[in-house]
Amino acid sequence: MVNKIILFDGECNFCDVSVQFILKRDKQEQFTFASLQGEHGQKLLKQHGISSSVDSFVLVDDKQIHFQSTAALKVCKELAGAWKLLYVFIVIPKPIRDKVYNFVANNRYKWFGKKNQCALPSPETRKRFLD
Repeated sequence: MVNKIILFDGECNFCDVSVQFILKRDKQEQFTFASLQGEHGQKLLKQHGISSSVDSFVLVDDKQIHFQSTAALKVCKELAGAWKLLYVFIVIPKPIRDKVYNFVANNRYKWFGKKNQCALPSPETRKRFLD
């Protein structure tokens, strides 16, 4: 099984809730997580030639990189339950999907707040986070 790495904004409350949401529904434990601001996240960005200032949900999947709405939909496709049905939205042209994604992303701090640091994962989920 190929491990998939999700890079997320470790300062964003909405992103933290999203990570917790994925953890609960990723029954096969195929996703691991790294903060965009963390050492491992920055190393992955550099390794793949991505600007260290990227401010997007990123999925690293078997050497392929997916951003924004495509990354989110590809993650949904792998989750347990009806969430995988959201993948049907992949047929919507990427510029339209990303416009919606960017609207939420650009307002996430205003709507959900910002933290000074990443939340520490529980001991049960710690193994799924890269330092």
